[in-house]
Amino acid sequence: MKRAFVAPDPGRARARVSARAVLGIGLAVAAAGACGFPLEAMVTGGLVALLALFNVADPTRRGQAVTTALYPFVGFPVLALAALLHGAPPARDAAFLAVVFCGVYARRWGPRGNALGIFAFMMFFAAQFLHTGPRELPLTLAAGMLALAVAALTRFVLWPLERRTPPPAQPAPLGGRGLARPSTRQAFQALTACALALAAGQALSLDRWYWAVGAAWWIFVATASRGETLVRGFRRVLGTLTGLGAGFLIAVPADGAVLPTALVVAVSVFGVFYTAPLSYSWMMFWVTLMVGMLYGLLGVLHPGLLALRLEETAVGALASAAAVALVLPITTHAATDAWIRRAVGSVHAAARESALRLGGDEAADPSPHIAELELLLGRVRMAVAPLVHPLSPLRARKARARQALALLDDCARQARGLAEVAADPDASHDARLTAACERVEAAVHGLVRGRADGRAVAPARTAPVTGAVDRTGVPAPAGAEPHPAAERALSHLHGLEAALVELALPLHSEPRAPLRAAA
Repeated sequence: MKRAFVAPDPGRARARVSARAVLGIGLAVAAAGACGFPLEAMVTGGLVALLALFNVADPTRRGQAVTTALYPFVGFPVLALAALLHGAPPARDAAFLAVVFCGVYARRWGPRGNALGIFAFMMFFAAQFLHTGPRELPLTLAAGMLALAVAALTRFVLWPLERRTPPPAQPAPLGGRGLARPSTRQAFQALTACALALAAGQALSLDRWYWAVGAAWWIFVATASRGETLVRGFRRVLGTLTGLGAGFLIAVPADGAVLPTALVVAVSVFGVFYTAPLSYSWMMFWVTLMVGMLYGLLGVLHPGLLALRLEETAVGALASAAAVALVLPITTHAATDAWIRRAVGSVHAAARESALRLGGDEAADPSPHIAELELLLGRVRMAVAPLVHPLSPLRARKARARQALALLDDCARQARGLAEVAADPDASHDARLTAACERVEAAVHGLVRGRADGRAVAPARTAPVTGAVDRTGVPAPAGAEPHPAAERALSHLHGLEAALVELALPLHSEPRAPLRAAA
């Protein structure tokens, strides 16, 4: 509760994005209603607007506009395919699984591929949710096009938040070739999970089986390892369970009344956007409550339907757990190791650029590496989340993961401080800085070498800086007082070296987690 609703919101950015989503989706649904579209087409239009405002995450406004413009060319043909296959279950199921595979595989192309893959999947899903057939297809497509135009107008003209504050960039996905690429492995895992969920979901209900497939699909979004997927599955079930509780208390008594439904759906949309960056469980709470209200509006809501949704969600979560455990598993160790390697590389690059700047190279600039480091630290925290989860029974690994996170945060703090000193135009070159930078370089290579060999190296004890001679053994410049900027730089370099050396202990003691490439 505290994490979701008391977390810092600098500049009220999340609140503004959430309010814009309510406005954009509300305008899209209102426009569809004013044009006389049926209720099912209006719901599809609202979903299109939600996805256009939620999933488009390119780092530039131009990139966002391009992705939004590509939505109809990717998603609406999939919607048409789902409608045309509505009366042919075997072909429909095969096409759905093909969309699942392609949608996950598209993540290799970054935020745009991820957004387009999600939109394609959700268009096929929406056709099952609303029982869209060939007869309903023309009006549904028209409502979707109208909603997409209204969402784009809201995002880029009426409330262009990204014009002043660009969305946070995302680190490039982990690379590799063939099955070594995580997105390729996840495509096969998601295909297997959704196939299992489809079969089990249809055994539970021939009308609502798609809930199980949807649960399995969304559990794979924004995950990169077996542990992350399992934790996300647990959070999805938890969020669905609490959302169903709210559904019994709110959606069932409302029974499709228009004004209460519109109000609760608007609050739910705000809650989805506001809590999504903080808590997947809370996001699923709002999604489940919103779906319950929409089913009431469609006239099919009853307590048994809410209970079936929980069962189908549990089936999807179990199918995902089986897939990540059996099909080309990406271990938590491997994913954590890859992100930590990249974070250490950014620390190294930032320190190197700072040293060059302090040495008089005006072209050197550590700030891009500092920005990249912040992004990578966020991804490291996501990767180790399964290890530090409260329900994790592996206490020793949990302690090592927390120690590694604390030391990486210390590295980032020292690198930021060093970059600030390097930006000072009065900072002067000092021979001690060169020696300290060389020691940082040695600490990075020692960390990488030991990680590659799987050796545990005890952290070296570092002596404090005393007088005009630091522990590198290099005296301060003769005939002058040491420059204050140089002293601050030395302090940050020594702190960075100490953190890197101590980082060897929790990392080297992890089994089967080689760091194979130099930073």
